[in-house]
Amino acid sequence: MADTNTDDLQHTIDALIRAFGEHDTTAYFSSFSPDATFVFYTHPVPLPSRDAYRDLWTEWESDGFRVLACRSSEQNVTFPSPDVAVLTHRVGTTVRDSSGTVELDERETIMFRHRENSGWIAVHEHLSPQSHPAE
Repeated sequence: MADTNTDDLQHTIDALIRAFGEHDTTAYFSSFSPDATFVFYTHPVPLPSRDAYRDLWTEWESDGFRVLACRSSEQNVTFPSPDVAVLTHRVGTTVRDSSGTVELDERETIMFRHRENSGWIAVHEHLSPQSHPAE
């Protein structure tokens, strides 16, 4: 893996997280391939495409949903092959919905694919609640 590709990947990761945290839906959804898939613990079925996720997002927005902030920590990136990268990280998100402001603590995995002439793009996202040790 060339350092340039690693730098390009980190730039892609940072841009995706920034767009999400700023509720910049145009930039956020353009970070994903049209055929990307999504698995969210808050939704009963996997989403088979970026358009399916965008439709769900639009429903959330109609109910008052808005991302107010996003913090990524504990990032780990692995490369199962030269053109595939997997990001795992902890995500602290502040959102507003119909019930008010909510702080979320979650774990996320995002898989990226490198495409000639277009760089890294997200092709899969899996979100899980952060488990906390019993007190």
